[in-house]
Amino acid sequence: MKYIDEFNDPQLARRLLDEIRATVTRPWALMEVCGGQTHSIIRHGIDQLLPEEVELIHGPGCPVCVTPLEVIDKALEIASRPEVIFCSFGDMLRVPGTGRDLFRVKGEGGDVRVVYSPLDALDLARKNPGRQVVFFAIGFETTAPANAMAVHQARRLGLDNFSLLVSHVRVPPAIEAIMTAPGCRVQGFLAAGHVCSVMGTAEYPELAEKHRVPIVVTGFEPLDILEGIRRAVRQLERGEHRVDNAYARAVREQGNPAAQRMIEEVFEVADRNWRGIGPIPASGWRLADAYRAYDAAHRFDVTGIRTEEPAICRAGEVLQGMIKPTECAAFGTTCTPRTPLGATMVSSEGACAAYYLYRRMNGQAPHSAPAPTGTPGPQGSRLPQEEMNPVG
Repeated sequence: MKYIDEFNDPQLARRLLDEIRATVTRPWALMEVCGGQTHSIIRHGIDQLLPEEVELIHGPGCPVCVTPLEVIDKALEIASRPEVIFCSFGDMLRVPGTGRDLFRVKGEGGDVRVVYSPLDALDLARKNPGRQVVFFAIGFETTAPANAMAVHQARRLGLDNFSLLVSHVRVPPAIEAIMTAPGCRVQGFLAAGHVCSVMGTAEYPELAEKHRVPIVVTGFEPLDILEGIRRAVRQLERGEHRVDNAYARAVREQGNPAAQRMIEEVFEVADRNWRGIGPIPASGWRLADAYRAYDAAHRFDVTGIRTEEPAICRAGEVLQGMIKPTECAAFGTTCTPRTPLGATMVSSEGACAAYYLYRRMNGQAPHSAPAPTGTPGPQGSRLPQEEMNPVG
């Protein structure tokens, strides 16, 4: 397959669904780790097409969603300062802090800018030597190499007006935390393909063996996800628990060694607090000692900011797969994309946002009207329309 449409082929989707139905003999609960996979699953109705024995649990793989409230408040404090140009990806601007968000700071006069790369922020620092430029460096392993490269370049160029506010998290420790949490129901994982394209799969076999769960590296298109589910169910039915790469067109066992070297030079492993979940040991990165001068939290003396999550928001339970978004009383009422209580409602990878966008409320179908069979469906989907919205 060479083109993205081929990974949405309805006939191939039916075949994979038929194979899953023919394989499964008992209930299984699988967790997709990545928020991008969650959106693809909800957008295309994959969870509704699967046999009832296969349950998909949405995991904490949305970097915006797990950025702690205290880090958001640090960003708001830094962005409010007149000497600062605060740069961020767009999906962070509506994430609520304590009482406001970055859009509010911008409206109050703060110089908050949306960029598409940390190197864009680095260029702003070069062009504005009289201003402090701060890039909001969040994400899983996927975004870490580019953020590391930006700091590496800043030091090489002698740009002392550039810094990062870092909130990087790592997937393997999160899987460990999920599997050791009380009441965990997860029996297998769909691992995030883009993370593994950077880091490889070396950290996963130990987790699969220790917790006796299959871990299938999976892409993001409908056929990628269905193939990952098929392989995971097949392992579970056979009593197997190993790492399986179903995304070989992008992932190699060794990952990207050059990217890994850049991460190892600039960052060091650290404990990290996850929004709605709490602290997970060795689950993040911070700037290494050699690059500590580029740490915005220290440069602007905001390390002492501490906050508490609002009790009404159940995003933490959503992120841990304990509840579906619709089980939260605030979902779709007091909590909407315009009035979010938590990051899961505003992030482009948040589970709550996916349920709201595709109208998973009281069994409603997606916003778009059904298209004729065989034509592109809601939001460009090409899965069979009569199956895609079975409750609509």
